Amino acid sequence: MDPKLINDCVHCGFCLPTCPTYVLWGEEMDSPRGRIHLMKQHVEGTPLTPEMAGHFDACLGCMACVTACPSGVRYDRLIEQTRAEVERTHVREPDDRALRAMVFQLFPYPRRLRAMRLPLRLSAGLRRRIVPRLERINPSMAAMADLAPPVTARVRLPRRVEARGRRRATVGMLTGCVQGEFFPQVNAATARVLAMEGCKVVIPPSQGCCGALSLHSGQQGQAERFARRTIATFERAGVDTIVVNAAGCGSTMKEYAEILEGEWADRARAIRTVDLAEYLAELGPAAERHPLPLTVAYHDACHLAHAQGIRSQPRQLLAAIPDLEVREISESAICCGSAGTYNLFQPEAARELGDRKAERVLATGADLLVSANPGCTMQITSAIRRRGAEALPVAHIAQVLDASLRGLRSVV
Repeated sequence: MDPKLINDCVHCGFCLPTCPTYVLWGEEMDSPRGRIHLMKQHVEGTPLTPEMAGHFDACLGCMACVTACPSGVRYDRLIEQTRAEVERTHVREPDDRALRAMVFQLFPYPRRLRAMRLPLRLSAGLRRRIVPRLERINPSMAAMADLAPPVTARVRLPRRVEARGRRRATVGMLTGCVQGEFFPQVNAATARVLAMEGCKVVIPPSQGCCGALSLHSGQQGQAERFARRTIATFERAGVDTIVVNAAGCGSTMKEYAEILEGEWADRARAIRTVDLAEYLAELGPAAERHPLPLTVAYHDACHLAHAQGIRSQPRQLLAAIPDLEVREISESAICCGSAGTYNLFQPEAARELGDRKAERVLATGADLLVSANPGCTMQITSAIRRRGAEALPVAHIAQVLDASLRGLRSVV
């Protein structure tokens, strides 16, 4: 934990109303400034107690406080450093250790996720029936069963997708772990949209995890290994710009030069990571937008809005589609409770935040929810289903743009 970063906090309290856990519980130690106070205590010699670790674990890492802070406190770096310290020094209970070991040996590995596709498909109905009982026994396993999306057909992407018409750029595309295995249709739509906008898209077949889940949970060594491998993969592909369609992945890849050292930090700086909406807004439209008579509610993923500062670009892209109306969601800055692995490690708090978000999404009366992160999509879909409301379709912004550019009448 960097004492200089800790001392940047003047404890003004602007972060309090933006912090999801403070909003839920009103506890000072579950606010950003409260957690920074605990960090300061530890740096000054106080041992890391289980209570302190609990307050750090309860943080979603949503970075809403970074947006709200008038002093520019780098809470994002502080919580990453603190979580790494927690994982190094805190002895967890056996069931917690086992759960975390399973998550980090499964979710960052696309091939292992792929092996789950058939069991998930076969057990879909059973999982929905046993979730209420499982919640009483193991809330984390119940959350995992409830969050898993319906398994769609696999989509095999080519190594290269040529630009339609005049080539305007050449970009690499990250396929991701959860995005690639559970939402392959989003990656396919992303590649098509980029191609229709004049980009040659390079999709390296040997991609693995970018390190986002590991970094955000204090698994520093694993995150660094994945970061180095990702850099090397796209270097071999011969691209210097990587387009990312998952908010958590994009925010982590933009931090590679900070989390790596020496030669690898320099290599990270030589490759630009850019979010899909950010890149398309910067590139400007080339393909014709066809009408989509829809009302859509746009959800601000935390690692897009707060960590990357990307808010206006997705809305601009959606607003440029004829006949499409964008409706705002109240409390848009408050996290939905997904936060990477948070809904598995802190299922009760995540559920409460998910229910809060679902209520506000449904209040828009929109035909479609648009999200920019697979975790948010799973979390909000699960919360809407729990409310017993009529299912609200959820799509990535790439799918909405894809439908408009291809002249389709529906998105999902």
